[in-house]
Amino acid sequence: MLSSRMMLILKELMSTKSPITSNDLTNIIQVTSRTIRNDIKELNEILLQSGGFIKSTRGIGYELEIKNSKTFKLFLQEMFKKSVILTDKSPNSPKERVNYIVRKLLLANSYIKLDEIADELYISKSTLQNDLIEVKKMLKSFSLEIESKPYYGVKVKGNEMNFRFCLSEYVFNRKEIKINMQNQMDSIFSKEEINKIHTIILEEVKVNEIGISDIALNNLSIHFAIACKRIRDKNYVLIAPEDFEGIYNQKEYKVAKQIVSKIESAFNVSFPETEIAYIAVHLLGTNKIANTNLNRQEFESFVGSSLKDIINEILFKIDNRLKLCLQDDKELFIALGLHLKPAINRLRYGMNVRNPMLDEIKTKYPLAFDAAILASKVLRERLAIEIDEDEIGYIALHISVAMFRQKMNQNVKRCIIVCASGVGSAMLLKYKLQSMYFNQLVIVDTIDYYRLNETSLEQIDFIITTIPIERELSVPIIYVNTILGTKDISKIEDYLQDRNENKIAFVKEELIFLQKDLQTKEEVIKYLVNELEAAGYVGDSFGDSVLERERLSPTSFGNLVAIPHPMTPLTSEIFWALCTLKRPIDWEGNRVQFVCLLSLGKNKTPNLQRMYEHLIEIVENEQKVKQLICCEEKEEFIEEINTKF
Repeated sequence: MLSSRMMLILKELMSTKSPITSNDLTNIIQVTSRTIRNDIKELNEILLQSGGFIKSTRGIGYELEIKNSKTFKLFLQEMFKKSVILTDKSPNSPKERVNYIVRKLLLANSYIKLDEIADELYISKSTLQNDLIEVKKMLKSFSLEIESKPYYGVKVKGNEMNFRFCLSEYVFNRKEIKINMQNQMDSIFSKEEINKIHTIILEEVKVNEIGISDIALNNLSIHFAIACKRIRDKNYVLIAPEDFEGIYNQKEYKVAKQIVSKIESAFNVSFPETEIAYIAVHLLGTNKIANTNLNRQEFESFVGSSLKDIINEILFKIDNRLKLCLQDDKELFIALGLHLKPAINRLRYGMNVRNPMLDEIKTKYPLAFDAAILASKVLRERLAIEIDEDEIGYIALHISVAMFRQKMNQNVKRCIIVCASGVGSAMLLKYKLQSMYFNQLVIVDTIDYYRLNETSLEQIDFIITTIPIERELSVPIIYVNTILGTKDISKIEDYLQDRNENKIAFVKEELIFLQKDLQTKEEVIKYLVNELEAAGYVGDSFGDSVLERERLSPTSFGNLVAIPHPMTPLTSEIFWALCTLKRPIDWEGNRVQFVCLLSLGKNKTPNLQRMYEHLIEIVENEQKVKQLICCEEKEEFIEEINTKF
């Protein structure tokens, strides 16, 4: 049976076309070269019986050879079928190890020796020290630090409220696989206890008419469980009453008191006054208006004039930078108001809220996410509060809804039908199309061929014809059969959805860079920016803007893809600079081998959404990305991009 580390080695060998060195594997998997050699020796014994073989060449590296394709394929199928249970008891990848260490430190009641952690993870002391650099970064984002005491070890130190926020984020809320943590989780709460807490909270918020989402209810239940655990261990939220100014007079404080009273009885634990205020902060941060059909007076009373001004500034800056034309969207204005009012309460107290859709939002709605980043900058400047990626993702959802609504209003196409076989067949075609695309297509007229010269095409997007039209016209011509077939429908849908556009329109051949041997995110960005500057496409500020955007939120989206870009349009036109790498690199936790550095054009900003749609079509297609990564010639690469998916 393969260990998870051996599986990582096999995946690396399968994903590269050239030999990979022991040093490369050491850097990728973050273990010693001796461990790599031992793992490869053991892996090779298994592969020799499964149709494969790892060839080792001194000074060159390791290379996977397939001796029997059929046997090897069956081996892979069996291996991935069992992949759920093929993980070791201890984590193997750097990311897994870092998360494991964070959880272990947060759940510990006393100091832990580093030797103990290293032995537990089967890693060297130097590897552990490297992992601790990342651990410290994660803890620092919650204003926590690692305290070291000679002969005792290390432990997490900091404000209790921040400690709990961090505990909630990294022990309970993440979607990542929890490795060997069940015993420690059981020491905090059982399934029955969390269900009991959940029921108590739900009863009270219903009685007191507090609006709360399923995710917020789950988060609040977890925070109560953490509070019970920490209070039992005599760790309290020690904050002066003035720090919770305004909380004690809120309805949410009274509800928190009622919930706490029931939980104290159920779990035999006593909450001090400041703990009740702490829970009230959570309720303030989740309470939402259940009825969104507010009249203007009710909405303005809920939001307040200050937040209204902030939303106006947000929409102005988004339209000014990205030309999305959202300022007059009243539905978006109301949606942002209803969302931001409780969100600001959360953010003021540094409360973390997980967004389970974050990765998907970043991947599928990148333009809306960039707009939300602009919104976060306004909130940061106006309110002096920090906005994390999860919150930015929620704002992006509201913006993407507005963009879809706008697209539905603008995306209706106008056409005329040219048909020479009589009124009956022309009307049949017309009504068939109207029934299929009633909200996408307006058929202005059905005409005979001879009337085409007399017909104005000024407001027409394209012509649908059942007879060949030889001469050139100012609009596209779609030739179909009178009785529509599958191919005819596909042609029409291509025009309705603008799929007929050439994807390479945004690509310049001289800005395609294949099979580059670059090792880090910074190297890739620097290389591409230098190439753009040398070719005269961008100015000095371009690279700094790309790095600024990257600092706000990494642009790696999974599927081996990263799409770095500047904060705002800095060039006159939209274009892509495309780069494939010989081997995958780490890009803020994601493996990346296909990079598209895109420039957002000032003069063609209305095309941004269409450009993003084309790009997403490519990067979401796993097979397409793999084929592009394998290309070694530009002609082959361009042809692959334009091949229909």
